[in-house]
Amino acid sequence: MHTLLSLNFGAMVYYKTDEEVEFIRKSCLLVCDALAHVASIIRPGITAKEIDDAAETLIRDHGAHPAFKGYRGFPATLCVSINEQVVHGIPTDSIIFKDGDIVSVDCGVQWNGFFGDAAYTFPLGNVNDKVMELCRVTKTSLYKGIEQAVSGRRIGDVSFAIQNYVEKEFQYGIVRELVGHGVGRNLHEDPEVPNYGKRGKGIKLQEGLVIAIEPMVNLGKKEVVTAKDGWTVASKDRQPSAHYEHTVVVRRNKADILSNHVPIEESISRNGEVRAVSLKGAMALEPA
Repeated sequence: MHTLLSLNFGAMVYYKTDEEVEFIRKSCLLVCDALAHVASIIRPGITAKEIDDAAETLIRDHGAHPAFKGYRGFPATLCVSINEQVVHGIPTDSIIFKDGDIVSVDCGVQWNGFFGDAAYTFPLGNVNDKVMELCRVTKTSLYKGIEQAVSGRRIGDVSFAIQNYVEKEFQYGIVRELVGHGVGRNLHEDPEVPNYGKRGKGIKLQEGLVIAIEPMVNLGKKEVVTAKDGWTVASKDRQPSAHYEHTVVVRRNKADILSNHVPIEESISRNGEVRAVSLKGAMALEPA
């Protein structure tokens, strides 16, 4: 789950010990287990509430707590956002998935005092080629950002890598109002991690910094609106939007990805109702 951009220039950044990183990793891997379970059951004809209930049961069965449920009044375990919805969609019984939908699912847990956070967009059935390409580009942009999350670089290097790939190479719209964030003993910590920015700007990255990187990319323009429910954010032009997220820890030569999309994609490979989303270009050789 992302945070609203606040332009907080007095950020208090907490660097994690190796022991704390392993607690966060454990929470992130449980998040991905929950998303993998969602990937195994999601299909046209079931409701958003059904996948939310399934994820909550899995999380609680492990003795963990759904991080989003009750957070600032949010009523569910998952954020489930369909098609033009960017983020923070509320899963209900009235939302029935249809063939051709793309469904972005964001999940967080709190376990042993530490949070984990990850997200994945699921294309259901006969999704058109333009929207599938949006998913591939958004997912690839996530790894473009992660490549920059190494000690000595700056937040702006992560942000620029995502924006340059998405907007310059593909002319999609990067959402400005919602950004990635630090993760640790709190779901949202400093620093903010925008998906747009300038190289060499922002705080310098140091080992032990744990951040959630999460591109939110619109097929059309970047502008968004918030629904009357006060939560659901959608593209203003009603064009589809995709969202992928990893939590990573900054290291000297290469970021350590604490979440893991592999079990999600293994579940997708066994579910004939969900299409796989590959990485583009050289990124296709990288682990998901």
